[in-house]
Amino acid sequence: MLDLQVVPERALGNEQWEFTLGMPIYQAVQIIQRQCRIIKEVHVVYNEKRPFDSDIILNLINDGIRLLFDSENQRLKVIEVYDMNKMKLKYCGAYFSSPQVHPTVQQIDQSFGATHPAQYDEKHHMFVLSFRGITFLFPVEHEAFNGHSLRSLPNTSTPVVAKMSIYTGNNLSETRAPSMPPSCYHGNLYSKCTEILLDNGKCSGLQMQLVSGGAGHAMELNCSTLIRRVRFGDTVQDVLTEIGSPCQTFYKLEDKMRIHSASPHKLSPTQHSDYFYNYFTLGLDILFDGNSHRVKKFVLHSNHPGHYNFNIYYRCEFKIDLFSENDSFAIVPSTRWQSVMNALEDHFVIGEPVVLNRASSTNTTNPFGSTFCYGVQNLIFEIMGNDYIASVTIYQPKSET
Repeated sequence: MLDLQVVPERALGNEQWEFTLGMPIYQAVQIIQRQCRIIKEVHVVYNEKRPFDSDIILNLINDGIRLLFDSENQRLKVIEVYDMNKMKLKYCGAYFSSPQVHPTVQQIDQSFGATHPAQYDEKHHMFVLSFRGITFLFPVEHEAFNGHSLRSLPNTSTPVVAKMSIYTGNNLSETRAPSMPPSCYHGNLYSKCTEILLDNGKCSGLQMQLVSGGAGHAMELNCSTLIRRVRFGDTVQDVLTEIGSPCQTFYKLEDKMRIHSASPHKLSPTQHSDYFYNYFTLGLDILFDGNSHRVKKFVLHSNHPGHYNFNIYYRCEFKIDLFSENDSFAIVPSTRWQSVMNALEDHFVIGEPVVLNRASSTNTTNPFGSTFCYGVQNLIFEIMGNDYIASVTIYQPKSET
């Protein structure tokens, strides 16, 4: 049984780990994976067809906890405890819910202090008792209610908490995911916005608005915003100077797309291996030529649920504007591909897609099916079955090679 500390408007956790409001979904999943001996069953719930219409939910089935993440910024918005019997809960070191302590209204008053009178929800037959950053739901039969307030119900009808929600602000229905808290930065850079740089109508590199953070006084966050640029042809040293060391380096063993090349030497064995710098917290991969050690490709990841690579990367908040005229059209992670096609049809010829099928291999499965890759200028858009952009690959134009 989990033994957790409740911190209204902030977190739920213990001395070893903590789910914190504003935490990226990537970090929450990392906690769950590290606690796999304790947290044994987790369901991921999302809207497959329209992923931005509802929250992404991690449902800890055996522990009675739901974590609700904003579908756009993918940060933790609400922490729900919907089965109080599956854990011990304490506030300021004192238990208010455990096998020995029942979470009655009197117990909640004793633990959390005074607040406004509870509001009765006639539709769901529940009293809603709210403090700043935390709400408790008490189910009450309509017959027992009979005009009573929560604290004046007959002793035979004393309800206990059915659900508890932790959130930011005073109103659960209006809450939003807060900014990432200091405890979640871990010394890394995070992308606030990534835009393409255009040269003669083609992308020549990226301009990134990066955020770094550190804890100041009273655990307040001191944020620094950095503007960094990386272009095709930059050396490894240039990239390291601009955006720091990668989270991982990956060496390409083969290039399965070479068969589509027009080069007569496309199947000739190479004498060197190209390699990626993987920046997981930026949602970005940078490919270097193995011979010249210069940038030749960028890959931007949307991190949509239902994609093969979901939660390997943080979401890259890219903004792609292919025009310099007044009728410009910005492509962002929430843009549907049909909208892109409609905006680009008068400017570019978009051919039939290449089907990308990530086949299952040892210890991995791919239940999500194929994706479709469309080329526009020197960009390749990978499109999921629900018409959303999974990734954008930007390669070096031939004229610059």
